[in-house]
Amino acid sequence: MLGFFSAWLGLVLMAMPVAFALGVVAVGWLFIEGAPLISAPQRLMAGVDSFTLLAVPFFILAGNLMNTSGVTDRIFDFAASLVGHFRGGMGHVNVVASVVFSGMSGSAVADAGGLGALEIKAMVKEGYPRAFAGAITAASCVVGPIIPPSIPLVLYAVMANVSVGRLFLGGILPGIVIALCLMAYIWWVAGKAGFPRGPRFTWAQRGRAFLRAFLPLLTPAIILGGIFGGIFTATEAAAIAALYALILGTLVYRELGWRDLLRVFRESMNTTAVVGFIVAAATLFNWVLARERVPQQVAEMLLGVTDNPLVMLLLINILLLFLGMFMEALAVLVLTVPVLLPVILALGIDPVHFGFVMVLNLMIGLLTPPMGIGLFVVAKVGGIRLQHLIRAVLPFYIPLFAALALITLFPQITLFLPDLVFGAAR
Repeated sequence: MLGFFSAWLGLVLMAMPVAFALGVVAVGWLFIEGAPLISAPQRLMAGVDSFTLLAVPFFILAGNLMNTSGVTDRIFDFAASLVGHFRGGMGHVNVVASVVFSGMSGSAVADAGGLGALEIKAMVKEGYPRAFAGAITAASCVVGPIIPPSIPLVLYAVMANVSVGRLFLGGILPGIVIALCLMAYIWWVAGKAGFPRGPRFTWAQRGRAFLRAFLPLLTPAIILGGIFGGIFTATEAAAIAALYALILGTLVYRELGWRDLLRVFRESMNTTAVVGFIVAAATLFNWVLARERVPQQVAEMLLGVTDNPLVMLLLINILLLFLGMFMEALAVLVLTVPVLLPVILALGIDPVHFGFVMVLNLMIGLLTPPMGIGLFVVAKVGGIRLQHLIRAVLPFYIPLFAALALITLFPQITLFLPDLVFGAAR
């Protein structure tokens, strides 16, 4: 089995896309073991044959539509009216805008690409260093997949057989914790660097900013309200969100023309195809791992090291942070969940809690070179040299690791709302 992993790692290091490397190695195993080759297409199709996974393309489409329909300006102005007058005001606006936008897109990259250019431009105009503005933008986009809706959490729900509703509800408090940690750090840095405050808005001005942003702000309420009200499933909620974003962009704000729609649909289909292929290839790869009893072997090895849940979560955190430096987040997710799930279940760790520990680790991986996709996106939209951005992001690991530690050590941050709602329902 060591040769199996060595072959996959070698292909990845030779710059072969992760999904292709997974498929090539898995098919190679079929040849070596003399297994029927028909197993490959069967497992590839089985990997994406899931009703829950239908939510992914719709959330991708909703996020892309929101990015191009004039929503970002309204969200940014609303965030500025709330927290722009704090010390380091535009930094706080950046974080709060990301929190609000995360309730619509479900993607860290969509957050960085959609709000990034606007946020960095506004911060530079107020006198903030461009690299520092980019670092805040990159760090705040981590919130995107934590607060519902979330594309990684939908994938995790499929892999771990966990309720999407519990995961979506469980993301609210962790998202707030991450935002508060980032804002506390920005407040401290702003005091040392003397960064400016924005003007204090009157309540009338805040009301007008809220009204301008009211319709986009309804998106998370529609999604969560529909799911927990029993009106539609999480998958159907994704379709409703995409339809709502389409109506806002074409009929309400009239920001989207036919050319814009074609471009948005093309980008959404490309992204969906990439995600789908990663999931399909990883399913085949995981089937091979299951045939070789790798999950059981890993579980026995890890449980032989420790049976303390907190120590095990610490070891898993280190592993995920390391993998996130070299692999795309969704690929790590679909690869490691089947391997690590038996371990956390054996130790009595709640899979909903573990899902957020896992996703937050992988989102921090978006900011770690050499595979930090979030860094590349922010550098591009902000016109920042990558090495300058990497240097500026390094201090923001402090609040992000602080949030990760809190979410890891205190499961109730994640489980309080799901247990409150679903416990009452039972």
